Amino acid sequence: APGTSAPSVPRCWYQGTPREPGARWTEPGCRSCTCQGGRVLCEAVSCPVACSHPLPAPAGGCCPSCAGCLHEGVARAEGDVFSPSDWNCTVCVCLAGNVSCISPECPPGSCPSTSPADCCSCQPAKCSFRGRTYAHGARFSLDGDDCTICVCRGGEVECSFAPCPVLDCPQHQRHLGPGQCCFTCRDPPAPAGCFVDDNGVEFPIGQIWSPGDPCELCICQADGSVSCKRTDCVETCPYPIRIPGQCCPDCSAGCTYMGRIFYNNETFPSVLDPCLSCICLVR
Repeated sequence: APGTSAPSVPRCWYQGTPREPGARWTEPGCRSCTCQGGRVLCEAVSCPVACSHPLPAPAGGCCPSCAGCLHEGVARAEGDVFSPSDWNCTVCVCLAGNVSCISPECPPGSCPSTSPADCCSCQPAKCSFRGRTYAHGARFSLDGDDCTICVCRGGEVECSFAPCPVLDCPQHQRHLGPGQCCFTCRDPPAPAGCFVDDNGVEFPIGQIWSPGDPCELCICQADGSVSCKRTDCVETCPYPIRIPGQCCPDCSAGCTYMGRIFYNNETFPSVLDPCLSCICLVR
């Protein structure tokens, strides 16, 4: 009636915060709340999913997303094309949260050359080449030409030259023998002697010499290497005679006394006492 005022709709108080009548908000835990007649009514958020492989709800969200796909625990972007790990030759695509997969259609009988043999339960096509039939994957060489290797792949023959190893010898030592496909290295010529220094001094094989030390002897071996060995002097005497150029002292020729050499049975005065006479006795 005129002059009367309509009753006001009360607001809601929720956890110390005022809410206007009809207000709607989302609480943690994906609960949807609304203010009605001064009371707060809450219920779980309803998430209608319109795709087969939705992505989990993003951080802070409640409902999964169809802007991508979740397939076998792997997130796929919109329009992504992939092959499942355990589905041989199957191709899948992610469209609007839905995953569609297509498997190859394999005709009966032999496999077409454009389809891998492990995608179909069929027998790969054989090859007919120069009057002979070869199974798929067979390797063979041309008649009279062992340097060319051929292989049968899905009904077609592919030929190529046999691979050759990489040689580490210079060009002038490489050799192609009769019936061989690849070059080989010739054996280096046998050495004629031994080079012992940078001046080109050469000793023939079997030559024995001393390199400067009379107690060391060297020999030129058949492979061109030099083998040296020192001489061990085992004979000792109280007064040995050392002959220049000789390794071991001589105990059979005489005696050395005060820097002088005396022969066997030779007498001479003593340097310390002129009344004494000495004699060299070799024993």
